[in-house]
Amino acid sequence: MVWNILGILAAVYAVLLIGVFLFQSRLVYFPDIGREFSATPQDAGLEYEEVRLDTGDGESLHAWFVPAPQSRGTVLLFHGNAGNISHRLEYLPMLHRLGYSSFIFDYRGYGKSSGSPSEQGTYRDAEAAWRYLTVTRKIEPRRIALLGESLGGAVAAWLASRQQPGALVLASVFTSVPDMGAEVYPFLPVRLLSRFDYNTRAHLKNVEAPVLIAHSREDDIIPYRHGRALFEAAREPKAFLEMRGGHNDSFLFSRETWARELGDFLDRYVGNPAQQ
Repeated sequence: MVWNILGILAAVYAVLLIGVFLFQSRLVYFPDIGREFSATPQDAGLEYEEVRLDTGDGESLHAWFVPAPQSRGTVLLFHGNAGNISHRLEYLPMLHRLGYSSFIFDYRGYGKSSGSPSEQGTYRDAEAAWRYLTVTRKIEPRRIALLGESLGGAVAAWLASRQQPGALVLASVFTSVPDMGAEVYPFLPVRLLSRFDYNTRAHLKNVEAPVLIAHSREDDIIPYRHGRALFEAAREPKAFLEMRGGHNDSFLFSRETWARELGDFLDRYVGNPAQQ
């Protein structure tokens, strides 16, 4: 009887392992959450350009470029793993007030972009966005800051490790997908099963640009220790900003502090006239 029960439990566990291995992309990407577009920069009183990006492997990405008058630089935004660019509208007026143009795009499979998301695909998407700013718009790399939230922080760190942006900002970002998975599913051999890496900590070690890391002690999805570990991995010059609130609302709770610290950081490393 006991052996029969153990056999059933082992079979169930094996099926669970197979399911996690085969369908783990559904645990990483959530492009269908809020698939509809809720607003555009125009709804926030901002002029903007609608852009289509060619990824070089057959996909077309949807993006917005929001210019700032007498722009001090440009911020390339990488959003998290759910929703689309219309759900990150709060970044655009904030950056506009700080005197920075912004460029935000949807990864393949998100919003109005074609294709399906994958780790290598998001990296190609990041390269396409970088090419658009540096080649098409001819913006100097040192006048571009990369800002990534959550999963987008891992993509931004990957790009920063291969290019020379003026600065890198990571907001509520994990050290790696296997690290996160091991914490969320301690009963599974996640590090053996994971087909995703998104190793932000490893990428940071090769980033030469100044780094600002913002994380909340109250983050209910990505623990605060991930932010501190990333700060330890980053090279100088670097800064850490402790926020308040949960993962999806910490920047609302600390809006004034966040805007002030981000503005100071961007002005120091991207918008400084001495660097132009």
